[in-house]
Amino acid sequence: MTGSLWTAYEAAAATGGALCARGGQDDSWAAEEWSAGGLSTDTRNLKPGDIFIALRAARDGHEFLKNAFDAGAAAALVARAPENAPDGAPLLVVADTVEGLRDLAVAARMRNFGKRIAIAGSVGKSSTREILRGILSPSGVVHTADKSFSNQLSVPLALARMPMRADFGVFEFGMSHADEITPLTALVRPHVAIVTAIAAAHLEFFKSVKAIAEATSEIFSGLARGGVAVLPFDNPHFSQLKKRAEQAGAAGFVTFGEKPGADFQLLKYDFVGTRARIQVKIKNETRMIDVGIPGRHQASNILAALAAADAVGAPLEPAIAALSKFTLSEGHGAREIIKAGRGMATLIDDQCNAIPASMAATTSLLGATPVAQGSRRIAVLGEMLELGPDGPSLHASLADALVAAKVDRVYAAGELMRHLWDALPPEMRGLYADNAVALVGPVLDNVASGDAVMVNGSNASNVSAVARALRQRQLEESKV
Repeated sequence: MTGSLWTAYEAAAATGGALCARGGQDDSWAAEEWSAGGLSTDTRNLKPGDIFIALRAARDGHEFLKNAFDAGAAAALVARAPENAPDGAPLLVVADTVEGLRDLAVAARMRNFGKRIAIAGSVGKSSTREILRGILSPSGVVHTADKSFSNQLSVPLALARMPMRADFGVFEFGMSHADEITPLTALVRPHVAIVTAIAAAHLEFFKSVKAIAEATSEIFSGLARGGVAVLPFDNPHFSQLKKRAEQAGAAGFVTFGEKPGADFQLLKYDFVGTRARIQVKIKNETRMIDVGIPGRHQASNILAALAAADAVGAPLEPAIAALSKFTLSEGHGAREIIKAGRGMATLIDDQCNAIPASMAATTSLLGATPVAQGSRRIAVLGEMLELGPDGPSLHASLADALVAAKVDRVYAAGELMRHLWDALPPEMRGLYADNAVALVGPVLDNVASGDAVMVNGSNASNVSAVARALRQRQLEESKV
């Protein structure tokens, strides 16, 4: 990050902390004259000029102060000044660094006069966040995380990084238990709250999908005065979500979906090579939109993003124009052309926090992907976690989607994926392995020119190793 995000005195005022430095130093003002361009909780990705925040997690961040200053930290937010702190290194001492980070986040929100959008839901959060980044950029400075920052520590970090002059802030809320979203939305105080969808996810910790909807609806409790709820009109839990938003005091409602009556309605979807063309009705006006990302499920995320952009006052015309240039990042449905044999193949990389609904959607995208005559559609699947007692049946049920998409070969990894493997027609079975790493070699050996390959699974399934190997082969062969 460039420029000054926090000066020493601003950070001290926000946290109530003390500015100091260990040891004797010639320049006694060094501890008070620093400014920082960013914040980091990890010395491995700290950028020169960042404030290092010493959190107590799996390891005590105070142990890494020397690493932080060696990497160019401007200062460190600490709960004590340990002996390993370099002499003269600027420190901001607070009672608790987690609370200090939250204090910085609140101060960042209070000094900014832009509009904030928060996103929750079982699927589509990261894609919708990235779409909002793209469509809001023509209308002002957009602040959002570069990856999924959605938990109790990363949301405050993302908010504390928001520049004073940002026109829009976009934040993503994740949860696996009830009462996790409430403190996040209270911190961000969004002007617009989006629920992308409600589906089976984290059922290990919830009694039902209705309970998931209830926990997701916590997002509305933090709405700023005059705030708007953006809701999935087609979802079976729409009425429940709307009721909770009303109870929380939402001043307005905007809906998106395919059913007649949605404010932002998808009328028609056409897959066009690596792109898509959608016909939509926006506030009773019908129009055609070219978009840079394929997938019917992405059309839903696009409509949710357009609805939110409109709700915060961003002009729709430049937002719609930006959609034609938009592409997703690695691991979120990105499509790439990769080297395979003597030719090229298509890689669909969608292996971030998979659940049955998202895996079925990506499978449908694989089915719509054109392949050369005699070539195949290949699915490489890692298990989906935190689905509770329904996990085995939810995995097995994916067989129908794979058959409907005319997938030729399935490579599956993980204990739960054994249930899908047993449900597949024998001719679709490529290879089953206990661990996704064991699939790397066989997949590399079998992907041929003209094929389309989908990689999908929860992050913890390690199926990303297959996507990395396919890309690495592309890089290695390009050097030959």
